[in-house]
Order: sequence, then C-alpha cells, then structure tokens
Amino acid sequence: MKDTKPTLDIEELWEEDLRERYPENGEKKKEEFRNYDSPGRNTVREFYRLNHKYQSYDFVLAKEAEYKKLQKREMTLWEAVEFLNTLIDDSDPDIDLDQTQHLLQTSEAIRADGHPDWFVLTGFLHDLGKILCLFGEPQWAVVGDTFPVGCQFSDKIVYPEFFQDNPDIDDERYNTKYGVYEPNCGLDNVHMSWGHDEYLYTAMKDHMPEPALYIMRYHSFYAQHREGAYDHLMNEHDNKMFKWVEKFNPYDLYTKSPKAPNVEELRPYYEDLASKYLPDTIAF
Repeated sequence: MKDTKPTLDIEELWEEDLRERYPENGEKKKEEFRNYDSPGRNTVREFYRLNHKYQSYDFVLAKEAEYKKLQKREMTLWEAVEFLNTLIDDSDPDIDLDQTQHLLQTSEAIRADGHPDWFVLTGFLHDLGKILCLFGEPQWAVVGDTFPVGCQFSDKIVYPEFFQDNPDIDDERYNTKYGVYEPNCGLDNVHMSWGHDEYLYTAMKDHMPEPALYIMRYHSFYAQHREGAYDHLMNEHDNKMFKWVEKFNPYDLYTKSPKAPNVEELRPYYEDLASKYLPDTIAF
C-alpha cells in the first residue's frame, strides 16, 4: 500500500474515534456523528497504519532534536492561535468552528466549572502544538493517540497490529517490556511518540504550572490514562499528576457544540490571563 498523506479531516475523525472508544453519558449516539454517505473508518485506520509504522525511537529522537530548539517561529499567543486557524477543516459535517472556537469551548467549560485560572488557560492552549502541520509535518506526526517509544508497544494502544511494520518491533533494544528504560523510571525519562502534545509542552515548560504541563504533554496518552498500560514506567509523582490529565480529558472530548463562542468578547479575558503566565512572545 502506498504511504499517502492523510486528508485534513483526520483530526476530526480521530476525535470522533476517541469518543466512540471512551463514551460519556449524555453524549450523542455515535451514529449521529459524521453523517457521511460512506463512513471514515478506513481513513482512521490508514492514519494509524502510518503513525504506527513510522513513530520509531529514532524518528522521535530526530523530531525532538529538530523541534525542541524552538527556532521555527516566535509569536504572541493570539498570533499563534490565528496561525493555527489556517487548519480549519471544511470537510467536517459535525461542526463548523475554527480552531480558536474549539479552544474557547474547552476553556470556557473549564471556567464555568470554577477551576483554577491556570487550568482555564491550559484548556485554551492545549491544541496549539498542532501548528506542527503548518511547518510541514504530516498529520500522523501531529495528532493521534500517543505512546512510549523505546520499549514494547502495548496491545492497549489503538490498532496495535500496525506496529508490525515499525522497525523497532524486531529490535531487541526496544521490544522488551522496559526497553531502554528502568522500572518506574518516571515519564520525564520516557520518549513519547512525536506530536502536538510534546511540542506544546516544550514551548510552555518554563511558563506554566506543573499540572498544566502534564495535561499538555499527556492528554493524548490514552493507553495510560484510560487503560493503565504503562504503570510499570510511571512513578509516584506521575500518578499524582495524572489526576489532572484525567480531570481535563472530558473537557477536551465532550465540549464540542455548534454554538460558536464570541471570540472578540472573550479575547481580552484570555489575553489578560495569558499575561499572568506567558511572555509577550512565545518561541515555537
């Protein structure tokens, strides 16, 4: 099969797939989502085929070396958000919102529930790392469930059969339970598959509180915070911080609504909030 770049609707298909895997009471029935004449399941499978084939230990180290220098672009927060808006997906039949409105729906739901201001800001920031697509990265290296590399791939990861094409599957350095890691070494010592989570964490790690950084870094790590597949790599501090990841997850998955937030009305609040934690310009 030829390796083709996934279409721009893969982000929405991935999020729908997550909601189907991890439903919440009161959510629309899955047949009410994405009313296509032909369903997009094959697109999701193709996305994960590419993701699982290419997200190897060496690939991740190469992307970390390239992007963790934070030398791609410097932007104010709102410049970064507007930059991200060029990823609007016109093919999505569920909802017609740009990225700013999706971020605001998440953060406003968090604010309405009375959470700390850093948690609200985290909701607004959590997907900014997807600007990786605008730097030329394919979507399989930007979105999707994340997982550790450098050790055995868990069968709790979505579509685990596609790891058969990953070069690490036959490499004795990487295909054992612990691989290059030590038992309960802590996730800070573990390399995760490359994507928007790790990229945003890198850009924000000197600015936001630690629970916020855990949310940014691991909110797509479903094999752990929904399946507990990597308890053997986590330490006590990880387990404590993951309570925030678990608290954030429903706001990310279940706050979509066709009612658009008033961006201009809310912008001053978020600019003031961001000024409390972030520098005037952010290096990406």
